[in-house]
Amino acid sequence: MNKTLIAAAASVFFLAGCASGPDEATMAKMDELNNQISQLNSDVAALKSEHESAEMSAKQAKDAAMAAQEEAARANERIDNIAQSYTK
Repeated sequence: MNKTLIAAAASVFFLAGCASGPDEATMAKMDELNNQISQLNSDVAALKSEHESAEMSAKQAKDAAMAAQEEAARANERIDNIAQSYTK
């Protein structure tokens, strides 16, 4: 019984020694990693913003191309109508 009590007390002291806070070097490394994470998060946000801007520009270019194509089709139709009126 005494041996188990001594073993239990020793394990409590051992675990208490392990439960102490992280040392200064570990905290500095954690701060550095947190700073890197923050920087990466801001880089990702900037890239997402650039991607959205590029998508918007591509959509505007596509819309402009479609409008130009429709206008060209209307112009060709008018030219065809003028040419037909001369041949009649």
